Amino acid sequence: MGARAAAAALACAGSEPDRPGMLIDVGGRAPRPTLLASSGARELEERLAIHLPQLRAASRGQTCHLAVPDDDACFDRVRAALPLVRDAVAAIHLPPELLQPTLDEPGIDLAAVLLRADLTADRSLAAIVARDLLDRGLAVRVLKRPLAWIAARRALFGVLPSDAPSGLPERIRRLMLDQIPMEHACYAGSDDEETDPEGAAQQQRRGDAGPGQRRGLHRHPQREAGR
Repeated sequence: MGARAAAAALACAGSEPDRPGMLIDVGGRAPRPTLLASSGARELEERLAIHLPQLRAASRGQTCHLAVPDDDACFDRVRAALPLVRDAVAAIHLPPELLQPTLDEPGIDLAAVLLRADLTADRSLAAIVARDLLDRGLAVRVLKRPLAWIAARRALFGVLPSDAPSGLPERIRRLMLDQIPMEHACYAGSDDEETDPEGAAQQQRRGDAGPGQRRGLHRHPQREAGR
């Protein structure tokens, strides 16, 4: 739960008045525009409508949301949408099963990955995922709990301030956004409070944990259609 709101929060955190962040929601419902939206978000909505008329985009607060069907053409559509964001942040929200195919897809260059995971249930599996991402040179963070309801709603409406107390932890925001040259896409696939995937992956690399010792700190993204 909460992966889509976490991705929307990243788009909010990377937005500026003249550079709206975009949430690309693969497999998500068609978004509806909000009553209040920045001029930059409206301009991005118009660009998307012109270049990708078969898809549904909507300006929402300081951001713009684009729904991409989860079908055989989804990667082509994501590739076509990314250049339209220009020098702003794009947060791609994916179903968990599309993470690995996206990593191998040419033309979709992820800079950082935010996983939504319940570490109580799937710590070792999440460590395996984090290790693979780190080996690929990607920055990784894990969100262990969904955003609070109000913060999640504000993120999805595109009006969550980056420093909101109930929003994404500062360490996650800093790592995600510092890793993203503004023209690169950012994937957000899991949600919850942060933990340190690099430490988890390093711990798992040691391999010979004693009996009862856990090898990893992270888990695979939760199974919801919403990066």
